[in-house]
Amino acid sequence: MTDINKPSVLFVCIHNAGRSQMAAAYLSHLAQGRIEVRSAGSAPADSVNPAAVQAMAEEGIDMSAETPKILTTEAVKESDVVITMGCGDTCPIFPGKRYEDWKLDDPAGQGVEAVRPIRDEIRGRIETLISELLPAN
Repeated sequence: MTDINKPSVLFVCIHNAGRSQMAAAYLSHLAQGRIEVRSAGSAPADSVNPAAVQAMAEEGIDMSAETPKILTTEAVKESDVVITMGCGDTCPIFPGKRYEDWKLDDPAGQGVEAVRPIRDEIRGRIETLISELLPAN
């Protein structure tokens, strides 16, 4: 871990424009700085999905300044938990890390109506993840 008291999580999807950005935004927002958050993509898009930005804005979370980032081996090495969303085969594997693959619909090319249920499922998974990484004292 980067900081013994602060777990780190990396969210990875292909374009780093929708699912992984929403997951990172939720984790940053809900964990309130208690978890280090990263996101990346194996083939990053030019910009974040506007429907994902709009869906998160409805939750009071501003993702408009985010930009898709390329997945690096370093980002995986520096993370305690690696959560893939449709690109598990392109993510490097290191011993001692926790890996999860979240099966989520891809919001690419969808309107905000289609993105909302994906957003809501991500929020539920993030809340569970926080309870696992930050158990109540």
